[in-house]
Amino acid sequence: MAKRPGSALRAVLRVPVLLYRRRLGWLLGHRFLLLVHVGRRSGARYETVLEVVSYERAAPAAIVMSGWGRNADWYRNVQAAESSEVLIGRQRWVATCEVLDEEEALEVFAQYEHRNRWIAPIVHRVLSSLVGWTYDGSTESRRRLVGQLPLVRLRSS
Repeated sequence: MAKRPGSALRAVLRVPVLLYRRRLGWLLGHRFLLLVHVGRRSGARYETVLEVVSYERAAPAAIVMSGWGRNADWYRNVQAAESSEVLIGRQRWVATCEVLDEEEALEVFAQYEHRNRWIAPIVHRVLSSLVGWTYDGSTESRRRLVGQLPLVRLRSS
């Protein structure tokens, strides 16, 4: 089960939200996006910054991972809503949500790891702390990971 971040980590994770609010989200490039979603029960507007695992410029679309698993509020909210809003770089679009199947998630995450191989030890440590077991980047480990932390495509609708 994924752990929730502590207050210090939460504060650090809010910095990108502040950049987007000040129209400086472009400083983050296509590495992070701001997801604006509506609470499935409250109807309140929420903003969540997510790391982009894969970016598809032509669609446009971005694939993100639910680092807190299937119980993450943003994950449950986008599944319950018809659409959400994505801000990435200087782009903004209304997005629909699609959870990737296991095979596509494996392929997308393998590509992400290949692109980020120089920081693999950091990625493995962070993922291990999220899932509660040692993630080593092997095919078996990756399969277990994407089963626990789903990948979601946010595509322009």
